[in-house]
Amino acid sequence: MVLLQPLTTASPQSSELTGVAQKFTALRSQLAKHRLDAYFVPSADEHLNEYLPEAKQRRQWISGFTGSAGDFLIGTAQAWVFVDPRYYEQADMQVDATLQKVCKVGLEDHQTVEEVLEELGGNAAKQEKTFRLGIDPFTITISQYRRFADRLNASGVEIVPILENLVDTVRSQSPWAESEPIPAFGDQPIIALPDQITGESLTKKLERVREALGKKKAAILPVTKLDQIAWLYNLRGRDVECNPVFISYAIVTLTDAYLFTNTSRLDEAVRQSLAGQVQILDYEQYLPTLRSLAADHQPVLIAASQTTYGTYLQLKAVKAKIVDGDNPIETFKSHKNPVEIAQMQKANLKASWAKTLTIKWIEEQVAAGNVISERDVAHKIEGLYKQQEGFIDLSFPTIAGTGANGSIVHYSNPNPACKLINGDLLLLDSGSQFYGGTTDDTRAMSIGEPTAEQRDRYTEVLKSHINCAMQRFPKGTTGSQIDGIARSSLWQSGLDYGHGTGHGVGVFLNVHEGPNGISKRVNQSLDLGTINSIEPGYYQPKWGGIRLENLYFVKEVKQESPKSEGDNANKTPWYEFESLTYIPFDKKLIDRHKLNPQQIAWLESYYAAVIEKLSPLLTDAEKSWLQDACQI
Repeated sequence: MVLLQPLTTASPQSSELTGVAQKFTALRSQLAKHRLDAYFVPSADEHLNEYLPEAKQRRQWISGFTGSAGDFLIGTAQAWVFVDPRYYEQADMQVDATLQKVCKVGLEDHQTVEEVLEELGGNAAKQEKTFRLGIDPFTITISQYRRFADRLNASGVEIVPILENLVDTVRSQSPWAESEPIPAFGDQPIIALPDQITGESLTKKLERVREALGKKKAAILPVTKLDQIAWLYNLRGRDVECNPVFISYAIVTLTDAYLFTNTSRLDEAVRQSLAGQVQILDYEQYLPTLRSLAADHQPVLIAASQTTYGTYLQLKAVKAKIVDGDNPIETFKSHKNPVEIAQMQKANLKASWAKTLTIKWIEEQVAAGNVISERDVAHKIEGLYKQQEGFIDLSFPTIAGTGANGSIVHYSNPNPACKLINGDLLLLDSGSQFYGGTTDDTRAMSIGEPTAEQRDRYTEVLKSHINCAMQRFPKGTTGSQIDGIARSSLWQSGLDYGHGTGHGVGVFLNVHEGPNGISKRVNQSLDLGTINSIEPGYYQPKWGGIRLENLYFVKEVKQESPKSEGDNANKTPWYEFESLTYIPFDKKLIDRHKLNPQQIAWLESYYAAVIEKLSPLLTDAEKSWLQDACQI
């Protein structure tokens, strides 16, 4: 869980310096020009990215709120920022309450964007007026548009697609065109990955996609999401910070495949990797090509939750035949093959080595009385990542929050002025992109001797992690079912956390990916070969935060041989988690008396694996420290 921009604070006074008020005035002039009563600015861009190139960080630019999720709505007299529990504290710090209201979705007396619009639409209806809501249709999904339309039509809200993004229009005006020009994007190099890294050739992937199209009785598949394109074509790029993807669109038909991108940056190796299978066209040719193909009345497979409403409007304009269904690439990508699992094991072992040695270094600095800062910690672990062969980039900006900063779930700008102080907790969440694998892991640790409360909260979070990690489950079990298991012990103690228990992870791709995950909102099954984080936590403003995160892949439980052939009939496969992460927990914060025998057995087995995996990478002194760190 990460941010794209540094965490900064805002105030009514600072808004005059940052120009938020002036930006609002300019945007409201665009509302008047288009006869709009409000304009909706989601987090996502034209590729529905969670992580955005700087040029597409529209909501961040207009509102000042830099969280990686959250939406913005501006009316003629008011403005709102809508955030989920991960960002409650951050939004209060960054958003100027004199200019815009923070709506903490999920709390009583805090509205969702739909509820605000229903109220505004109802007020307009009382005056016998139609409330006109402007949207950029290329920044919301078909599903989101349908939810808006179904919910808002009854309130008299008319949704008005505006192909010109109004935030971009404001950004291109003076004075921002000179002082904050929209950066170039989509111009970084692209590389081709060999089959020994991906485990599956482009030819085989296209065959599987076409087979899936045939089963859906569809002939055309437009692809919007960047990680799907990168996975399908076995290519990687650097157009988005911390994510090895590249700005592009793709189309797959029963006979052809297309890649639409900035073609000037493609070298001969990339062109050869696609030769004879993929037609390479300029980025701007995507919509004309899609319209041309769809105009032949070949059915187009559309995944409503992964395709923009703008694309849908283009297809409707040529009277295309649309088939609703899941994008097969998303499912194929989430089921890692044995080569991908092996690559992830290698990458996460490197990351585990770096995080473990960082923990050792912090302990030694504190014991020696040396004063170190959040920024020092971030520099240390990032330096250790870079020492490893195949390091490409971070997979998100490092979160190193000490004391009260640890309660800001996506705190992402380690501060050189924030020192590690005895009695505080440090939350260190970091990840890396290695050639072939992506990593993400989190540990909380005590600075000096912990308090009884810190030990209690940490042990409860650890119990939650262990309960989830050791859970076996039958094929077909969903992420929402496992999420409840993870939270159960915390709930018994009256504790909870406001984020999901885990997310899917790509292979040398986005650190957050679907469709799998562990959350009350995830109804996707945890299938064989999927990779998920397990990261329960506890956060208390002004006190600090605890999060304990490993990555795991789903494998089949080895079953005992049946006594008779009948014993094996209609037997449902059972799955379990195997860790990719091998980092000790903070023994000073573990209250062994609060662990049951099964939890202790899991922890002892895990520590044996930590020692086995890491020891070959360590010096004798480091091995001795690790042996001691793994005592419970």
